[in-house]
Amino acid sequence: MELIDGKKISSQIKEEIAQEVEKIKENEGKIPHLAAIIVGHDGASETYVGHKEKACLQVGFNSTVVRFENDIAEDTLLRKVDELNKNTDIDGIIVQLPLPKHISEQKIIESIDPRKDVDGFHPINIGRMVIGLPSYVSATPAGIVELIKRYNIETSGKDVVVIGRSNIVGKPISILLSQKSEYGNATVTLTHSRTKNLKEIVSRADIVIVAMGQAEFLTADMVKEGAVIIDVGITRVKSDKTKSGWKLLGDVKFDEVSKKASYITPVPGGVGPMTIVSLLQNTLKSAKGEIYAKI
Repeated sequence: MELIDGKKISSQIKEEIAQEVEKIKENEGKIPHLAAIIVGHDGASETYVGHKEKACLQVGFNSTVVRFENDIAEDTLLRKVDELNKNTDIDGIIVQLPLPKHISEQKIIESIDPRKDVDGFHPINIGRMVIGLPSYVSATPAGIVELIKRYNIETSGKDVVVIGRSNIVGKPISILLSQKSEYGNATVTLTHSRTKNLKEIVSRADIVIVAMGQAEFLTADMVKEGAVIIDVGITRVKSDKTKSGWKLLGDVKFDEVSKKASYITPVPGGVGPMTIVSLLQNTLKSAKGEIYAKI
């Protein structure tokens, strides 16, 4: 069994990005600039945005964080997004989810200029991704593909089972791995909570990607010997063995599944660190005009 070390790979990619930014500076080019909007004081959201700020600093990006209280009107938020859309110095825009219930997340996502939608959530970017056009791919699926590339995991002709059908992870990764591409060409089955005979389906898979949000859902009796296991889930549970009183669990029962896997991602330290670097990669692409014509 080989551990897929997302922390190590994300550090390597950050260094690669930092070196590229240094070259941009030497040539007096445009420094990539990421803007994040956060509404309210959700602890997880605050932590995630803080990680993004830190990552931007590490690679030499400019970053801006715009903060609003929970009671912000939807129209006010839309006006701020429009302002950032029109700001030619901003290359990437993210709106941290979830948003308060009185605000339509979909309306906000669709208000972001697709050319600056480095989260890859806009329907235009999703549509372009589906038909194989250059697009911003959402961070977690992009991070999974990057891990597969860096560990030279064969996907062509392989049976892949994705557990979970979210718009952010399950659906896009199922499309990416089934496309005609170097790290695609797999036969993908997209499963979910209502799939019948799930255990039987998963047991045939060469690669299993689990994004259910259900702690330790995947057990050893569900996977075949030598399968590649990608664990996207992360659940915080109480623990009397840690100083914080909490520990993080993935969707995979790691201790037992790892004994059968050829490759497996840990939680934490697997897919998670890759989401931030995918966002940085998209912002760099935006600054360089690689996906769309330069703004």
